[in-house]
Amino acid sequence: MKLPILLLFSTLLLHQTYTFEFVIDGEWDSELTSHDAGDYPNSADLHLRPNFRRRRAILVSDEDFEDFEAIKGNDITVKSYKVESRITSRFAHTTVKSSVVNTGSTAQSIGFNVQIPKRAFITNFTMNVNGITFIGSVKEKTVARNLYSQARARGKAAGIVRANSQDMETFKTEVHVPPGSKVQFELHYQEMMQRKLGVYQHTLHLQPGRLVPHLHVDVYIFEPKGISMVEVPNTLGELFTGLTTVTKSKDKAHVTFKPTLQQQRKCHNCTESGVDGVFTVKYDVEREGNAGELQVSDGHFVHFFAPQNLSPLSKNIVFVIDVSGSMWGLKMKQTVEAMEAILDDLTIDDYFSIVDFNHNVRCWSEELVPGSSIQVADAKKYVQSIKPNGGTNINEALQRAVQMLIKASNQGLIDQRSVSMIILVSDGDPTVGEIKLSNIQKNVKRIMREEFSLFSLGIGFDVDYDFLERIAMDNRGVAQRIYANHDAAEQLRTFYSQVSSPLLRRITIQFPEGSVSDITQSHFDKFFSGSEIVVAGKLQSTGFPTLHSFTTASAATMDMTLQTDTDISELDAILNQQQHSVTGFARQMWAYITINQLLAERALAPTAAKKRKITQRILGLAVEHQFVTPLTALLIEGENEKLLADSPKDPKHGCCSGVGFQGLRPPPVQQQVYSIPNWVRPTPMSTPSPATGHITVVDNDPHFIIHLPKRDMDVCFNIDSEPGDILNLVSDPGAGVVINGMLIGSKTLQNNKLKTYFGAIGVFYRPEGVRVTVRTDRIDVVEGKDNNSFSWGSTVDITINGVKISIEKDSKVSVVVNGRITAMVLLHRVWKKHPVNVDFLGFYSPNDNQYSEQVHGLIGQFANEPEVKVSNIRDGPDPKKKEATMDVKGNKLAVTRGWQKDYREDKKRGTDVYCWFVHNSGKGFIDGHFSNYIVPSLDSFLPEL
Repeated sequence: MKLPILLLFSTLLLHQTYTFEFVIDGEWDSELTSHDAGDYPNSADLHLRPNFRRRRAILVSDEDFEDFEAIKGNDITVKSYKVESRITSRFAHTTVKSSVVNTGSTAQSIGFNVQIPKRAFITNFTMNVNGITFIGSVKEKTVARNLYSQARARGKAAGIVRANSQDMETFKTEVHVPPGSKVQFELHYQEMMQRKLGVYQHTLHLQPGRLVPHLHVDVYIFEPKGISMVEVPNTLGELFTGLTTVTKSKDKAHVTFKPTLQQQRKCHNCTESGVDGVFTVKYDVEREGNAGELQVSDGHFVHFFAPQNLSPLSKNIVFVIDVSGSMWGLKMKQTVEAMEAILDDLTIDDYFSIVDFNHNVRCWSEELVPGSSIQVADAKKYVQSIKPNGGTNINEALQRAVQMLIKASNQGLIDQRSVSMIILVSDGDPTVGEIKLSNIQKNVKRIMREEFSLFSLGIGFDVDYDFLERIAMDNRGVAQRIYANHDAAEQLRTFYSQVSSPLLRRITIQFPEGSVSDITQSHFDKFFSGSEIVVAGKLQSTGFPTLHSFTTASAATMDMTLQTDTDISELDAILNQQQHSVTGFARQMWAYITINQLLAERALAPTAAKKRKITQRILGLAVEHQFVTPLTALLIEGENEKLLADSPKDPKHGCCSGVGFQGLRPPPVQQQVYSIPNWVRPTPMSTPSPATGHITVVDNDPHFIIHLPKRDMDVCFNIDSEPGDILNLVSDPGAGVVINGMLIGSKTLQNNKLKTYFGAIGVFYRPEGVRVTVRTDRIDVVEGKDNNSFSWGSTVDITINGVKISIEKDSKVSVVVNGRITAMVLLHRVWKKHPVNVDFLGFYSPNDNQYSEQVHGLIGQFANEPEVKVSNIRDGPDPKKKEATMDVKGNKLAVTRGWQKDYREDKKRGTDVYCWFVHNSGKGFIDGHFSNYIVPSLDSFLPEL
């Protein structure tokens, strides 16, 4: 009997497997065993199924997959094998194409197998067999199955696809064709790149299965803000050294791998292909500032947040290690090896302990202890002495760990700004004590505090990974499988390195009301160095050309609000000019993140009604965006045939990708934006101002403009010092505040003179040990040993121990100390290759600063305004500049009427400020000589004059 098409699926649990088997003008002569009938709603179709065996839902070791074949069949010629990935703003669309010919003399099955990342969603599969094309479309499972059943009823197709998911998926297709048949396979899948340890890693499993005349791999990357690095490590072996080409520009990269037929051979005369492994591309992007990157395209937005140059938070960690009998041997050896390296990474500011468990629970220390070298050495000896035996009491071990953190918190032992976490390492199901998994999950959830996180690491192939994933997600953590037959110690260390450096707590990303909708998760418990938070949503029509976002977060010693914005039409115009960009990347990324988050919520849904509601949302999104998910199916249709490709019914995927280890949503954080003082942004003036508006200015070369409020007069002078000198502006030991400026020089002499400017201005608040250093390339905020750096590329508001810092993107920095003393630093940029000038800073402060009686400095001394009298005003050599005599501090000075610039309103041209100019670096107007105000460092107070 000839059958047009047969679809067959089998399940392997280490690799999620989609398998299709088609018969084209062929015959099945195998028999079906009777116990398989339950898988088919129509028993009349049983004769269509050859040798189908139901597989147990257990994990198997890697050795069971050594027989993996990318292309199956004898006398099969692979004409071409092409893989193309297009990555746009961290979102990848990958296409795998293979063209094969049955060159044998008989009909046979040709297999097309592709390994794809677990996090990827298949979006389509098409196949062309001798001119007959089969095209896929994603539909809700019930709809797809009904259509498929109608086809089956007519004898057109048979089979139901089932799958489960772990870390890798294997897409398998077999088609039975006559001799001479030509078959073309094409698989599409999409995924979002996750940033780990500072890079995005894109992996392609290249397994053509044969020597291929045309083997092409192309990876196109487009990142609008720029690509900082691209790396292609040689993971395919020495045979292919030097065969990869990387072409990179500012915002684009193209990676190619095109080995010739001879270069593919395992040896000079071999007939087997050496191309069989993982092809890896690593890259990272340029980041203008810590506020993140906001992109708008196709009516959707994506906000990427990956701050850098922040001091890490201290950690409180309880390691919970399974030492049951099943851990004996290699598992325990590698766990001990990993623990030794992890313990060495702890610092004196970290607190830790170790709980190990089998049928009993033991604690290395009943209380958290600091990570000193003595404690670490003792803990390593303890771990090395462990001898695995007995059962598995997970419930009691986890509760003991939580109680240890609670006790330390109640005793005030741990810093309120620190991060507390439990890291569980286990290889099996509970066998002692409470063994019902749902009860263990409830028990831990009941006592776990909001500020604690649980990370679960499952070692080996017999652990209930689904349980580990649920209990981690339920407690603001993630789970990860550790493969015992690989380098488990290295896997454990790598995972720990991803969570070992927390930078921020309680992160909230917000948008102006009415500007966006359908936002993905926007509250995050923690942010770890090297990862990335991604928030996406839909853009609402507001009529404004710009979208803004506000991010609030708590760092080691400070709270901050970061602002970023973007033009809503700019990116689409750029993408339209990009040949290899992913069409609708923002739209697809939003759906991708949303579906993954909904799948995680569905796994934790407390009621059946809640689960049904979430299910309907997933179905709608998956069908609309054509993603094969656990709740949708890929219906593959030819002219007269319908084939069904199903996906996991009950997912074990876990929480959304692309958001690091941030966990589920904590209570919302109230946004607090520090209001910049009004004097920082003066009202625009149409005519030159007779005064600076009650502020004192030091700008340009550097020109000092001292405002004297009692006289409503401005007095100016220059300081002719040398590059590298640090001038004291304000020294107030009574208030504990000092403000200094470091001079830099122009690139060349002008009129035989080297101009000097402020290249750095430091504000030091001694009582709290807070230092703010504003430079032309960055702003450093230091408190004690915590050093945080911000670029000029972001708008940021920071609160740290009585000091408020406001950075306005590419413009100015305002610093308010203890609510009493305010200063503003203005950034002046010149074009990059200016032959003479350099970037420099201007300093502005109001006259109502509340200094103590001890204040001094080039500016500070005038807080106690001296008596000033100007007389004998007369014409000078320049009729536009009057001359006069100034009586001040017992001195009679010859002064000239002139003007300087206030650049708050117009940084390019400035606003004229008329003043009486004191010559000779302010001699007679300032106390002593200007050289008396040169200090050794930016945080040095001025010695008594």
